[in-house]
Amino acid sequence: MPHKKNLIPALATLLAMLVTAPVCAADAQKLYTQGLAATCANCHGTQGKSIKDGALPSLAGMKSDYLIEQMQAFKTGTRSATIMHQISKGFSEEQTKQLADYFASQKP
Repeated sequence: MPHKKNLIPALATLLAMLVTAPVCAADAQKLYTQGLAATCANCHGTQGKSIKDGALPSLAGMKSDYLIEQMQAFKTGTRSATIMHQISKGFSEEQTKQLADYFASQKP
């Protein structure tokens, strides 16, 4: 009978892990996306909110499709930039979409 006593706590632990796994994955994805967005903060401000009347635009609240389009333009060189053409090449298409969705969800 000692096996049954050990089995119940093990099953409870396994069930708890299965229930919380999606939450942990969502939290990890959120942190990953925020980490990507932090690379933009040096120029575009925290959460994409740049200095009012600054030289660089705020990204917060911009439409996701527009941001993706601009990043692709920087990547291909069809939009000129001082450094964005280099930075944009460092992101995959999926990362660019994650960044665009993140900034689109931020309040301006």
